[in-house]
Amino acid sequence: MKMQWIVNTLGIMLISLSLSAQVVSKDSLNTLQQQKESLEISKKLNERKIELAKLENQLAEATNEVSKTAEQAQKSADENGKQAANLANDAQDRKLAKRARQSANEAERDAKRARKASDNLEGLKKDIESLRSKIADDEAKLAPKN
Repeated sequence: MKMQWIVNTLGIMLISLSLSAQVVSKDSLNTLQQQKESLEISKKLNERKIELAKLENQLAEATNEVSKTAEQAQKSADENGKQAANLANDAQDRKLAKRARQSANEAERDAKRARKASDNLEGLKKDIESLRSKIADDEAKLAPKN
């Protein structure tokens, strides 16, 4: 009888111990969930900052490209004007007509390159502003939690 009472007592203690070990408070779960979300936001924030740095490095290159292509387009347009003036003086000359046509084609190509470079620069600026906005939002999300 005494042995059975001791075995029952030990059994009850083991059961109650295992039940109490399985209980996890909701506060600790919420805290862990918040920490997980903060880590995910921090990871995303770092990735965006790296991307922003890459885009800002490309910005200087794109600005140089725009100025070079604009300068080349202006030179081509000036040369086209000269060739057209030469052709106007002697409208029947085939060589002058061919040179004027080639000059016009070159001016057109250079103008197209200048427009593309300008469009690329504008797109790059928009991407940079968008990333800066997203970074600011992520930083705002992290601020109250830290």
